Amino acid sequence: MLKYLEQSVEEITALHSKLLLLVGPPGSGKSLLLSKLAATTSTTVVKVGAELGRKLASFPHRQRTLQANAMLRELASAHVTNDLLLLDNIELLFDRSLKLDPLDLLKHHAKAHRVVAVWPGGIRNDRLVYAELGHPEYQEYSLDSLVPFELKKFS
Repeated sequence: MLKYLEQSVEEITALHSKLLLLVGPPGSGKSLLLSKLAATTSTTVVKVGAELGRKLASFPHRQRTLQANAMLRELASAHVTNDLLLLDNIELLFDRSLKLDPLDLLKHHAKAHRVVAVWPGGIRNDRLVYAELGHPEYQEYSLDSLVPFELKKFS
């Protein structure tokens, strides 16, 4: 599986948006696979929730919306290695109080660097989804111009 992921990461170099999303149900090994990719590419994995959350905690609640994008940009700049950015635990980006568009943010970063991100949702009816319909953080996106790398749950 790692070999195929490494190949896919090389192939996205030629794309306008160099974003590859690791998609699969909980327990399918997305984070483990990303860690293995980090080891083979001498890159670190950014745990967005913990690192961005820590940075945003120093701001008053009202200013977090204004600071979130800039803080994520700082994190990305600090962790890009060999034109590659690895992101995990991105659920914080879906927090409605931050007023972010998570996929748009990932695509923006993927214009400058190759980005591999663990998507904390799935693919349903040829749509990329996060959360369940009716959940306050529910998001649904077209798969157009996206490169999903799907993992199945280990048996």
